[in-house]
Amino acid sequence: MNNLNYGIIGNCQSAALISKTGSLEWCCLPNFDSASAFAKILDQNKGGSFDIIVSKDYTISQKYIRNTSILVTKWDNGTDAFEFIDFMPRYKEEDLSYFTPSEVVRYVKYLKGTPKFVVNYNPKLNYAKGNTINEIKADYIHSKYIEESYDSLFLYSSFDYEAILNGHEITLTDSNGYFLISYHEKLLSQSIDREYLKLERTRVYWLNWSEKTTQYNYYNEEILRSALVLKLLSYEQSGAVLAAATTSLPETIGEVRNWDYRFCWIRDASMVIKVISGLGHSGVAKRFLEFILSVVPIKDEKIQIMYGINGQKKLTEEILDHLEGYKGSNPVRIGNAAYEQKQNDIYGILMDVIYQQFVQFNNNLNNSEELWTLSKSIVTIVKDNWEKPDKGIWEFRTEERHFTFSKLLCWVAVDRAIKIAQLLGKEANNNKWINLRDEIHSDIYNNAWNNEVQAYTQSYGSEDLDASTLLMQSYGFIEAKNPRFISTVQATERELCNNGLMYRYKNKDDFGLPSSSFTICTFWMINSLYKIGERKKAKKYFDQLLTYSNHLGLFSEDIDFKSKRLLGNFPQAYSHLALIETAINFSGGFTDEEELMATIH
Repeated sequence: MNNLNYGIIGNCQSAALISKTGSLEWCCLPNFDSASAFAKILDQNKGGSFDIIVSKDYTISQKYIRNTSILVTKWDNGTDAFEFIDFMPRYKEEDLSYFTPSEVVRYVKYLKGTPKFVVNYNPKLNYAKGNTINEIKADYIHSKYIEESYDSLFLYSSFDYEAILNGHEITLTDSNGYFLISYHEKLLSQSIDREYLKLERTRVYWLNWSEKTTQYNYYNEEILRSALVLKLLSYEQSGAVLAAATTSLPETIGEVRNWDYRFCWIRDASMVIKVISGLGHSGVAKRFLEFILSVVPIKDEKIQIMYGINGQKKLTEEILDHLEGYKGSNPVRIGNAAYEQKQNDIYGILMDVIYQQFVQFNNNLNNSEELWTLSKSIVTIVKDNWEKPDKGIWEFRTEERHFTFSKLLCWVAVDRAIKIAQLLGKEANNNKWINLRDEIHSDIYNNAWNNEVQAYTQSYGSEDLDASTLLMQSYGFIEAKNPRFISTVQATERELCNNGLMYRYKNKDDFGLPSSSFTICTFWMINSLYKIGERKKAKKYFDQLLTYSNHLGLFSEDIDFKSKRLLGNFPQAYSHLALIETAINFSGGFTDEEELMATIH
């Protein structure tokens, strides 16, 4: 059972979700974080959609054009067949700027026979808060929202506008057609040839992008599809990277863990940059770093855990109580109150990215000076804050604790600052910094370790295990063969692994006991097992986990333990970056195919 059977299309300006049956059910225009124009995914009746309705004798299939983010849905009843090719245009103009209009193109391709379909074109602007009025004009259908605010949408098509709005049957004979949903009125007249040209140029863009992506011996298709998802979640205008394209898709059906993920979390985004720059896409990394420098105060500790994609610092949370929520799971939230939380791990995440920047790229003097100032500032912040409790990586909304992961990332912050100082020949502070790093290391070594459990635990003095401790090795705090790390991995697997899927933790949080698997944690466990030498088990878990993706290889934030249904916001950057990292470990860690195949069996 897998109900998040959607494909994502986008152009680094916004994105849309198309269901397995060809229905456009989520799209915010003009940008990722704008109000929705289509939100059927959050309310089947009120949300708004663009459905394609056919008779029951059609078989529907869906796939991406190879190595692109262009989605093809095919209807075929044996005699009659046609396709919808869905994309958002993205390609280079003559002046080398990117053409990324706020529009969705649905190119209709005739295949055979006389296929018939009905269009249900039903946009609901401004999160469907009120009425959207559709009017036929000379060149387009104009959709307007005129209640508490004004919003509008334009539909251009080669098909009859009366037929579209009134749900009359459309018959294809031997020619192609198109639908163009645009946030702005078009200045040029639209035609089938113009949409075809956009399609071909966009296809070439994605093929070129994919060709630049590092190739691997194994799992190359999974790595590339995940890389394309991460690219789709990057926002061209500012360099920000979104956690996901959606809001309020629940972690568990019927519960209240429903959050808006259309923002840039420093933690998630920096991990994305680390992975995607390693795949050969340094431009994304550089733009993200520029975004960070533009929003993070250089000499002040008011660094937020997350920002709006245009650098907004205030992300006030609001409940849309007129929407029933995904499968009835409410509330539906926009904005995210977590922006006010203090999470000490972000300093280490940020420093790790800055360190990667110095190692991987040539920095100009101005950029290097800014980064060095920020690095010194972060060490000062860590020195003043590392001993204090915080909300932790999982954003507990009430109690603050001394979370092991937060302490670990404070250690990472100082460790990377020392390494940056060495690279820059600025070692005046090194003794103070080295002493601070050693002090944090000892504190974690002595207080996060639980002798009875024989593992590093979620927080100081706790017996609860937490998947985030599995990252202690990858951040360089401990060696993979260290008995403490091996024991932590084994204890965490015993306690938190359920038929190959991981809990984040099992202790109660603000909303009760977690009841679904957090996808990235399973990847963390697989990586940890691989590193401590349990390669056969790691490979088995990995191949099993890949089967839980949707029909297009996409992952959300969570997976239901029993049904294996995808849950949570979608597609999730965190999940796909972990997939890439894990696949690369397998691909690079085996000496030849014979060894890999031996591990499979």
